[in-house]
Amino acid sequence: MIKILAVSNGMKEYQQSYRKNFSLVIIFLVLITAALGGALYLAYKLTSKYVENDFASQKIEVLEETVRPYNDFFQNKIPEISFYQGYLDSAQAAKYIDTIFRKFKFVDRVVFYDAAISNHNIPDGIRVNNFSLGPKAVYQFARNLHKDSIVLFKDDQPTSTFSLRTGDEFNKMAIKFSGFIESADTTRALNDSDRFSVFYSIMSERITYMNIPRREELKIYKDLMSNEQNLSPVYELDMLSFYLDPLKLKIKNTNPELYQSINIKPLVYESLENNSEIISNDLPLSGPFSDYKLYFSSSKNFLRKEINTRFMPIAGGLFVSYFVLVLIAYLIFRNLNINSKLFKLQYDFINNLTHEFKTPVSVIKIAGNNIRSASNLSDKERLHYGKILDEEADKLNDLMNKLLSFTQIENKAIKIKPENINLEVFCQNLIDSYQLKYPNFDISCNIEGAEYFKSDPVLLGSIFQNLIDNAYKYSRPDNKILKISIAKSRKQLVFKFSDHGIGIPAKDLTNIFKKFFRVQNEYNQQGSVGLGLAFCKELVKFMNGTISVESVVGKGSEFTIELPYDL
Repeated sequence: MIKILAVSNGMKEYQQSYRKNFSLVIIFLVLITAALGGALYLAYKLTSKYVENDFASQKIEVLEETVRPYNDFFQNKIPEISFYQGYLDSAQAAKYIDTIFRKFKFVDRVVFYDAAISNHNIPDGIRVNNFSLGPKAVYQFARNLHKDSIVLFKDDQPTSTFSLRTGDEFNKMAIKFSGFIESADTTRALNDSDRFSVFYSIMSERITYMNIPRREELKIYKDLMSNEQNLSPVYELDMLSFYLDPLKLKIKNTNPELYQSINIKPLVYESLENNSEIISNDLPLSGPFSDYKLYFSSSKNFLRKEINTRFMPIAGGLFVSYFVLVLIAYLIFRNLNINSKLFKLQYDFINNLTHEFKTPVSVIKIAGNNIRSASNLSDKERLHYGKILDEEADKLNDLMNKLLSFTQIENKAIKIKPENINLEVFCQNLIDSYQLKYPNFDISCNIEGAEYFKSDPVLLGSIFQNLIDNAYKYSRPDNKILKISIAKSRKQLVFKFSDHGIGIPAKDLTNIFKKFFRVQNEYNQQGSVGLGLAFCKELVKFMNGTISVESVVGKGSEFTIELPYDL
């Protein structure tokens, strides 16, 4: 008893250690859940900040795409004028400007100055020393402009006057060009700085461009300005002023997920709306559009959609990681739970097996001591002790055979030895032996549709014996009844064992065929290894059959076995 108590105490300590492990698993789950919540919160905040930063930074990309047509116009289209080398007439200018109007919607109006250079006086022009530069004709072009409004000035028309408004931009460019000629170094080619500062004039909503002369022409112009000469030929020079409308720039929203609205506003524009739900930003335009800016605005709800869109993959990754950790925790918990149950099963098995062995061994030892200590035995005493020894030896032998057979079946170390079994004789022999052993056991057998069955009689007998033993053991003393029915169903032979025993609780029905499992009731208090039904299931499975059970607590159980019927 002391040893058993020690084992019992040891088991309690072992189970307590498992309870602590379960607590660690729970703590682990709580920690990773808290970590998940913290990670989700932090990820959402960082995503919100990232979207806000993008809102502020991606506007540059929108600006670049919006002004790309202007850059093409400024860098590629305007310099084409120089290809004509000053010999651009009104018809050619009209064709050139028409291509601009078709391609660049932000160009509203173009004024074309057809100018002349020489060393003699040119009316309405400027003169520096011997250098004269003046307009021969001025034309304007615009969409849907009436023909009568195209010509602004012609020097061969007496009624045409070169007005101050018309000549203002021309005079500015002419003075700048004359000053350049005066100090120009004609021994070297023009650099980019000279080209931009002399031949371009960029003002608000206007670009003026003068065709760039060749170096030989610049030498001629410088010579005209510096030296007295006879009347020189008239040299051609073209100049165009492009009037631009920034509101006609086509805004290209490259980030529609960030910017709900983009408009071009004056640089001094300030929104009068004081709405905290609107986020806005701006970026000034450059060049002739420097008095304007791109104005970006989005509602917080609009940006929240983008935040959620970017946050969802992050949240998904976090949840996947979380579920992986939860799965690991579950597997650990499951392993601990299985180990705990296995420990209990092993303890119960050792305890019960010890009891099963100890009882017959003790009885055999007592009977042996009585026989040895008796001076002489009567026939009645000899038969009594002999019966005890025989019964207890049978119990030990049956237990050892069951354990050995179970191991052999699991390892497939035995083979089926089929014989043609007469079912009626087979069942009656078993019934007779049990009724001799248990006179109060009412066993009956009913056979339908089959007389012989080809199977291994030893294995089949083991199945019958285990189920009959269970029916007797788990029935009340006044109600030990078992009905066995055998019937052929198609290619199966169906065996049913119906008793009027105490029944099996529904929660235990899925476990009764497991090794070492015992239903907890008053009939199991004094020993049951928990191998009987597991042994039956392994035998049935080994014989290519199936076994199932139906039971009602207090009314009894019915075990059904189906085995292949093959004669």
